[in-house]
Amino acid sequence: MSTTDEFRRNSDNFCYRHPDRQSFVLCQRCMRTVCPECRTPAAVGVICPECMAQQRAQQTPAQKKAQRRWASRPAMALSTDRPRMTLGIIAITGLTYIIGLIPGVGSILTQFLAFNSVFLIPELGVIQPWRLLTVSLVHSGFFHIALNMLALWFIGRSLEPMLGRARFLALYLIGTIGGSVAVALLAPGVWTVGASGAIFALFGALLVIGRHIGADIRVIAILIAINFAWPFVVAGIDAIGSGSFAASLAAVGISWQAHLGGLIAGALVGLIYSRTRAPRQRGVQVGLLVTLGVVLLALLVIPALAYV
Repeated sequence: MSTTDEFRRNSDNFCYRHPDRQSFVLCQRCMRTVCPECRTPAAVGVICPECMAQQRAQQTPAQKKAQRRWASRPAMALSTDRPRMTLGIIAITGLTYIIGLIPGVGSILTQFLAFNSVFLIPELGVIQPWRLLTVSLVHSGFFHIALNMLALWFIGRSLEPMLGRARFLALYLIGTIGGSVAVALLAPGVWTVGASGAIFALFGALLVIGRHIGADIRVIAILIAINFAWPFVVAGIDAIGSGSFAASLAAVGISWQAHLGGLIAGALVGLIYSRTRAPRQRGVQVGLLVTLGVVLLALLVIPALAYV
C-alpha cells in the first residue's frame, strides 16, 4: 500500500522505539505508537517497554510477592484469548431464559430444570439428578439473570484466563452442585432457581487463590460479605414491620443456602487449584476435584434420610 510523504513524516505513524516500523497501536498509558515487538498485552490494550518498567517499579511489596510466587510454579499458563467459556455459559443461560419467555413453554421449562430436593429422594419415587446442575440455567426474571450474568462476566474475564477453560468450567459446575446440596441440606423441599451458587463459587475460589499468592483480597472479601448479608439485611428491615424475621427472609426470594454452599465449594476448589499448580500434579488435581464432587453428592444422603 503506497503512503504519502506527509504520512511518512508523521512520527506518530511509526513505533517510537523503531522509527522504521509502521504501526497503528498505541500504548494505553503514554499513548505512543509501538510495534509488535515492543508490545506487552495488558488488561485493556497494550503497554510499551518504558511504561511496563515504570509499572513494575511502582508495584507494592504484596504485588511483587504475588508475582514471584505465582511465577515460581508456572502450571497455569495465562491465556490471552477471550474468556470463551465465560461467554459460552452466559450464552447458554441467556438462550434458556429467552426460550422460557415463549408462552406456554416458560413454566414447563422452569419446572423441568429448577431444583427441589424432593426429586432426589428414592422413597418418593422420582429421581431427577440433573436438577443439581440445571438450576443455574433458569432464573426468576430479567433482573435476576442480568445481575448473575453481569457478575459472571466481571469475575470470569479475570479468573478464566488464570485457570484455563477446563478448570474454570469445573469450578462453575462444582459450585453449582455445592449450592444445590446446601439447599437440600438447609432448605429441603424448597424450590430454587438461578446461578447464584456458581457465582459465589467463583467468589470463593478467587478469594482463596488471591490469598494464596499474596494478593490484597480485602475488596473481594468485602464484596462477598455484602452480597451474602444482603438478603438478611432486607429481611431484617421488613421484619420490623411484620414482626417475623423468618417469614421476611423467605419472602425475600434469595436462597442464602445456595450462596453458602457455592461459596464453600468454590473455596475448596480454589484451595485445590492453589496447592496443585505444578504440571506433575495434574493427576492429583483431577483426583481431588472428583473426590470433592463425590463428597458433595454423598451429603445428599442426609436430607434423604430425613424423609424416611
